[in-house]
Amino acid sequence: MEAISSLSREFLFIPVKGPSGVEGVKVAFTAKDGEPAEEDWHDATWDNVTAAGADAKILVGPGEGAVALPEGTYRAWVRITSTVEQPVLPGGLVPVI
Repeated sequence: MEAISSLSREFLFIPVKGPSGVEGVKVAFTAKDGEPAEEDWHDATWDNVTAAGADAKILVGPGEGAVALPEGTYRAWVRITSTVEQPVLPGGLVPVI
């Protein structure tokens, strides 16, 4: 993923293969080598839904309603929540500068 400024407030899109866009979805950010704990998960939404899948979408940056990420590199995770299975998928590295 491209770097995001720690001063910027913008949507981050994480592509996921398979979902129809009606399932519940959450996103977590951890250290590069970490795994998410329950308190790391944030509500997200779906965008760019196609037959192949959809993008998990979450607002990051300073301010209310966004996930604040100080400078550093994070691993994004996506969890699909409203199915019998609840897959937790690595979503790539997010550099914040």
